[in-house]
Order: sequence, then C-alpha cells, then structure tokens
Amino acid sequence: IIQDIDLDNNGMIDYIEFAEMMHPCQLPSFTKQCTEVGPLALATPSDEEIALMQRMSERLHTLAQEAADCGTKLLIDAEHLKYQPAIDSLVLELQQKFNDKSKTDRPVIFNTYQCYMKDAAERALVDLERSERFGFHFAAKIVRGAYLHHERSRAEELGYESPIHDSKEETDRCYDEVVEKLLRYRSEHGPGLEVMVASHNQGSIERAVHLMQRLGIQCADNPSVHFAQLFGMCDNLTFTLGKANFNAFKYLPYGPVGEVIPYLLRRAEENSSVLDKTGDEIHLLLDELKRRCSFV
Repeated sequence: IIQDIDLDNNGMIDYIEFAEMMHPCQLPSFTKQCTEVGPLALATPSDEEIALMQRMSERLHTLAQEAADCGTKLLIDAEHLKYQPAIDSLVLELQQKFNDKSKTDRPVIFNTYQCYMKDAAERALVDLERSERFGFHFAAKIVRGAYLHHERSRAEELGYESPIHDSKEETDRCYDEVVEKLLRYRSEHGPGLEVMVASHNQGSIERAVHLMQRLGIQCADNPSVHFAQLFGMCDNLTFTLGKANFNAFKYLPYGPVGEVIPYLLRRAEENSSVLDKTGDEIHLLLDELKRRCSFV
C-alpha cells in the first residue's frame, strides 16, 4: 500500500492517490487489519450500509445516463457534514465516467461546495486537481450552506471544532474567493470547467460578473458560467442576468409537501438577509406594473 501512495518514494503520502484507494466499499478490508480502533475504523460502513450505497450508486448512474443522453446537467446537492464524504465519493465516481474528457467536451455532473464550511476552498481546489489528474471535466455549484445551526450544535455535542465559519462575513469572503479561483482557472486553461454561481447575494453576483468581464469570459459564446436563484426569489437579479445574455436559471424544488417545506424553510433561513430586502423587490414590481400599465 505504501508504495502505491508514496509515488515519489520520499516518505510523503499523496492524498489524492490515497483517497482514490479509500472507496467506502473498500474500507472494511483495509480497516480490519488495524490493530486499534481509530477514526477511520469508526467511519467504516457496515455491510448493510455498503449495500445501500451500491443501490444508490445504481440509481444515480441511471439518472446521470439519462442526463447525458438528453444533453443536460445533473447537479448533486450537498448535505450534512457527516454525510458529505459518501456523497463526494459517489459524485467522483459519476464525474470520472460522465465528465470524461475523452468522451465529452462538456461536463454533465456537478458537485456542490458549501462555502460556510471552513475547508470549502481547499476541497474545491483538491477536487480541481483531481479532475486534471484523472482526465475529467470539473464542474461545481457554489452555495453558502443551509445547516448552520445543525453543524455547530453537533460539533459542540461531540466536542470538535465547529467546521462552520464564525461569521457571515467570513462565509461571504470564502464564497467570493472560491468563485474567483475557479473563474481564473477557467480563463487560464480554456473551456471544460463549468461553475454555477448559485446565490441570492447581489454583491457576490456583481463581483462574479465584473471578474468575468475582466477575464474575457463570454457566456453567450461559451456557456461555462451559470447563475441560479430559487423560483420566486430575487427575480430582479435573475431577469437582469438573463437580459444581459448571462446563463440565468430558476431553481424549482418539487416533491411531497412534507419534504419540500422543510427544504424551503432552510433556504429562507440561509437567505435571511435577502428576505430583509423584500420591500425593495416589491417596489421594483410596482414600478414595472406602472410601466406596463402606462402602455395600455
């Protein structure tokens, strides 16, 4: 094993190669050789959990294949930190198959990065390097995050450092930093990388647009940068982006009411600062209504 992960024979473990070996389904055969029970052994899935992951993988491959056949994208959302390693493993598996540079010019599978996490920028850059090393297109949806109280409470309960930034300002800086690094990479390396700026924060959107203009990234000619807001929120941002020929999307959740309502409540909490500006949007709607009525 050491020879496989110490590629330069310098006593240093190559993290990406090591992680490639540590697929969750392979962990039991690895950790059963450990002489003591440590964090990795505790995180090793049971036979039942492995069976569930394999079934989930099969369903995801079915969805990904349909997306690829239809020429559309499949964006895998983020979850609680305790679930994220398993999600990342499944997304990596899909990206290596459906974003393969030898088979497609554009990515199909997007992973999601929550920028209220302290390690968000590092994770995005490691995954970007991984995509280069293994020959698949990197694609990311960048969000701020929706499980703030849960993650802090769990960290306090289990006695580890909170994985969440200590302030909204730090989260905002992280968000803008991740978007900037990915846009600069796209500018320097050409098409292939795609990023979705999923935000209701006007400042973050304006920074991304201005940086695209400085870097010469033209969405109309090569749609590698996308913007998205929830259906019914910040229409003034979405419509302005669309009118300016940026790739603007409306995100429409659907499903059983019992599942959709909690999701929307998390989005409302995540975007509480946006809700404070509802009055501004109402004024814009009234101005537009008056403008239209004046032509009647």
